[in-house]
Parts: sequence; C-alpha cells; structure tokens
Amino acid sequence: MPKQLDYHSISEIFHRFREHEPEPKGELDHVNAFTLVVAVALSAQATDIGVNKATKELFKIADTPEKMVALGVEGITEHVKTIGLFRQKAKNVYRLSQILADEYNSIVPSSRAALESLPGVGRKTANVVLNMWFKQPAQAVDTHIYRFGNRTGVAKGKDVVAVERAIEDHIPAEYQHHAHHWMILHGRYVCKARKPVCANCIIEDLCHFEEKTNV
Repeated sequence: MPKQLDYHSISEIFHRFREHEPEPKGELDHVNAFTLVVAVALSAQATDIGVNKATKELFKIADTPEKMVALGVEGITEHVKTIGLFRQKAKNVYRLSQILADEYNSIVPSSRAALESLPGVGRKTANVVLNMWFKQPAQAVDTHIYRFGNRTGVAKGKDVVAVERAIEDHIPAEYQHHAHHWMILHGRYVCKARKPVCANCIIEDLCHFEEKTNV
C-alpha cells in the first residue's frame, strides 16, 4: 500500500494542479445556494451529467424553497425520475424545501450542523455547499477523492472521515479551498478506478501508486 506522501511532494502536486487549472469548478449546474443544495443531494449514487439533465427544467420553475414546495412531491418526482433512488430523493427535496422556507426564511444556512439536519443532506453534501457557495475550506470526500487520496498517498485513511482529516492535516492551507475539486476532477478523468490514465497524469512522478499504467 502507498505510504503517506511528505509535505514537499503534496505541495508540489497541488502547485501543478493549480498551474493546470487555477479555478476548478464543480460540474453540477445551479443558480443559487438553494439549487446547489438540491443538486448535490440529488447527485448521491448518480452522475453529475444525469443530475444536470434532470434539473435543467426543474430549476427553471423552482429555484426557491417556496416554488419547490409548491410543486409538491409528485411534481418534483416527475422531474427527477431519471435519477437513481428518485422517489426518496424527491421526498427529501420537498421536505428540505419546507424546512428552509419555514425555519430559515428560505436562506440556506452556512453551518455544517444546520445543513446536515436537512433531509437527504449528509456530511459530503454539506461540505460541498460550504466549499462552493460559502467559500469555506471544507473537504467533500467522495469515491474519487477517497481513491485518489489512498492511491497516491496524498491523504490516506480507512474511511471518508479519515481521508477528510488527512486532507486537512497534510494539504497546505493555500490549496485547501480548491483541493477537493482538483482531486475529484483528477480522479474522474485521469486517476480512474479501473484503468488510470497514468500516461496523461501531471503528477505521475510524485504518485506512490505501484500499479501504474503505460497507456
């Protein structure tokens, strides 16, 4: 198993990521904090492309908690039925919209605890919203980051919480804000699960992964 990389190597990795893509962006479409919460909640066990297709029309008619509640569970379901687990997700979106409208004056809270109290919003979703919308250095660890962190030695951990802490402990502060986007994009398009594209990897010489591919 790869060992934890040293500070200098990790710093160089993220320096290269920043040189290659100074302002990485998330790939979920949204128009405000509320639609970001909804999009990320819908993305569990689904692709960003699939979520974007489903929310394209939904967000045109329901970009606030009140408008989403007005659609009702059935109306929301009709829009998200192409997404996995759509029935439960539609119920969650309806309920979280109700709570935001009734208890938060339709303003998305900037507290992790408050976000996690919403139906369908877990730690990962909360961290994405805190990072992307509120510009906090929160680390949303998904399967791509978990794989990347352990495979390369950048952030090793037995579970997502341990990897999240390793990111906070080992990645220099100047890279913390964009760290999770760089890692997600690298894991999604280069450091793939089954067949990583090591020949196209800009950090290949620093990575501790032993089973590197040549194609």
